[in-house]
This record gives sequence, structure tokens and C-alpha cells, in this order.
Amino acid sequence: MANSKKLLPSDLPAFVEAKLKNWIQPGQRLTLALSGGIDSIALLDILVPLGTVLNFHLSALYVNHQISPNAAHWAEFCAGLCARRGVPFMSVRVDVARRPGDSLEAQARAARYQVFSEQKTNFIVLAQHLDDQAETLLLQLLRGSGAKGLSAMAERREGGGMVEPHYVRPLLDVPRQAILDYARANNLEWVEDESNMDIAFDRNYLRHQVMPLLERRFPGYRQTFARTSRNLADSVELMDDLAQLDCAAAAAGGRLRVDALVSLTMPRGRNLLRFWLPTQDVPTPSAGRLENMMQQLCSSRDDAKIRIQLGDAVIRRYRGEIYVERSTHALQQEFCLPWALQDTIDLPGLGGCLRFECAVGRGLNHAKLVAEPVTIRLRQGGERLRPDCRRPNRSLKNLLQEAGVPPWQRQKLPLLFSGENLVYVPGIGAECGYQAVEGEPGVIVKFEGRP
Repeated sequence: MANSKKLLPSDLPAFVEAKLKNWIQPGQRLTLALSGGIDSIALLDILVPLGTVLNFHLSALYVNHQISPNAAHWAEFCAGLCARRGVPFMSVRVDVARRPGDSLEAQARAARYQVFSEQKTNFIVLAQHLDDQAETLLLQLLRGSGAKGLSAMAERREGGGMVEPHYVRPLLDVPRQAILDYARANNLEWVEDESNMDIAFDRNYLRHQVMPLLERRFPGYRQTFARTSRNLADSVELMDDLAQLDCAAAAAGGRLRVDALVSLTMPRGRNLLRFWLPTQDVPTPSAGRLENMMQQLCSSRDDAKIRIQLGDAVIRRYRGEIYVERSTHALQQEFCLPWALQDTIDLPGLGGCLRFECAVGRGLNHAKLVAEPVTIRLRQGGERLRPDCRRPNRSLKNLLQEAGVPPWQRQKLPLLFSGENLVYVPGIGAECGYQAVEGEPGVIVKFEGRP
């Protein structure tokens, strides 16, 4: 196989074929992210015949960000090209969220990858190349990114979930010029995105103003940058391995122990926090925000009420543990849902559901429970419960404190009532007078989800 530094136009198909052989199996589905630009058009031209050689099913996907007035025309161009080549094609329109502080490029990328993650395919094939990698590394460096950001793009990346496709970039070691040479040698047609010339965008400024200067002084900078990214990717892998070991000792039940975090050095503690947050579906904060979080979580007084907002999540600390709470709309105290004997009842706004299972001699006595209308409500204050028949009736407030239920969760616990009688509280138990005894038909109630 030809070296990527000296690729001839005729070498490119064999180069891509060798890459794909390392990643795919016969019969798998590949979806090309097709923009209509020269890179993805060249890759489409290469992949069509390789589909027969390597026995994979190829389709193409165009994501219309609705930013350029020419976007619909580009979608039509891609559709026609795929029709002539017998490649199944789909175009998806997205609304790019304009969030304050985010660049338009970042917002479009997030919308695009959301579409990618929803595709029923084994692989999303991306046409990024060596010049893109160099630009990404430099952009991340200018933004002050850590090792993970500076590791830039990977040739192959695992999908984020059980069914999310994997991502492959078979051209990542190929310079832009080699792709241009291939497209011209094969008389390919492509579209030009007018925004690619707008140096108001950071990437375009680097591409048109900075990279040509680097090229004249350091002609091998692309390969050097790529090598740096690979070295940093190795470092990130080692950091993740260390964080996994620390996480195994410090995290349980979706919570992180403060004492375990404090026992680590500051760099190792930040590494653990940076690793743990995504496991709870929390976006990784910036380096400065992470440093501030560490200070609040590890140095504040034990009774400090810590509340750190990250996206739609809130980070809190209680009794030596760090919790992640999902932001929800304020719930009305009049919240009331009837139970009509169904097996499951969803709890909108509470982040979970209640499940009811039939039993004998366990749970709530079925006859007593349904003797009056059964409803699910929130705390109003003043509730009392006797979950232990050997002890007197007690206030729910004291029971929740004793059980270590964090204060912010207490207001969102689904309480089960029979008529006006409180009969069950998740994490606390069932009212003594309603508990089923041996031989009696019972109902076991389970709360699933995070309050």
C-alpha cells in the first residue's frame, strides 16, 4: 500500500480498502455522511465499487443544517448522484440550536451527530482527512483544551450506546491535495460551500491564513500534528484506565464518595471527576469549571448547600457523597395520580415509575390497599408513617433524615396513599397496618428511577 505522504490518485482506493478491512465484516451496513463537497464525493466514488469487493451495504446520508440558502440544492445534487450510482440516499433536516457561547460550527456538529447516532447502520463513514486533523488540533490548542481535546479525531470510534453506530474515517491519514488530485483525475463533480471561504469562522481563518504559512516553513507539519494527536490519544487512554480504577473504589449507586475524591492528588481527582461525570450523562465541563467544582465539592463545609448546574444536570453533595440530579420543571404540590390496578404507572416530572407486583404474604395487603381510592402524591409536610410495627408512629421528615435521603429528593418522592392514609414511601417502607401477613394476597411496590 502506498505511503499516505506520496499517494497517487490511483492509490487511494487501495488505501481505503486496506483501512476498511481492519474495521468491517462482510454483510455489514455502512452509511456515508455525504455533504456534496469534494471529500465526501471522492469517498463515495471509492466506496461504491468497494461495496462489491468487501461485501458491505452502502447508503448515504445528507444532513441539511438549513444554514446556507444553497443547502436544499446540495441535497438534490447528492440525491441525484446517489440515484445514478444505485446508492440508497436519505436527507435529514435539522434545526441548529443557537446556544449562547457556542460557535455555529459546534452547534451544527452537535445537531449532525445527533442524526448520525439515530441511524440503523453499523458504521457512519466520515470523509475527514489529514488537513482536517491538523486544523482540529490547532483549534483545540488555541481553546486551551486538555489531552482529550488535543487527541483530536480518531480513525475509528465506538458508538456511544448499545445500538449507536461506530464512526470510521478512512481518509484521516490522507492529505487534502491527494483527495483533490483523485477527484480531478476521475472527473468528479462536487459542490462548494460558500461559507468555507469566510475567514470569520476560526477553522477557515486557520485554513486560509495560518496553514499556508506553516506549509512554507514546516512542510511536514500535517504528519507531525497527526503524530502528536496519536500520542495524546495514548495518554488519554492511560488516564481513563487510571480513572476506571479510582471510580471502582469511589463510586457506587450513581454517587461518588467525597472522601475518596479528597484522598487523591488534585490532577488525579480532576481526572476521576472528568471520567465519572459522563458515566452519569453529564457533559464534561471546561478545565476552569472542573477546577471550581473540585474546590466546592472537596473544600466546602460539611453543611454547605452545594448546587452546581451542568447542562440539564445539577451536581450536589450530601453526607459525604456527590449526587447528580436531573433538572425538572417545578412540580405542583397538588400533584396527584390515581392507580387503576395497572402494573406500571409513569411519574412525569419525577424521573421514574412505580411498579406493582402481585405477591402472597408480602408487600401491602391488597384488600386493605384498594378499600379506598389509591393515589400517588408528593409531600405536603406533617406526614407520618409506622414502617416498623415494633416502633411507634413517626414523622416522615425524621424517617427520611434517618434513611439519609437528600433534602432535594424528599420533595419529589412518590408517596402512595389509600384514601387519606399514607401507606408506602420508597426507601422507607409500608405502613404497619397495611402490611400483608402470611397467606394474604399482597402488592409489592417498587420505585424505579431517580427522584
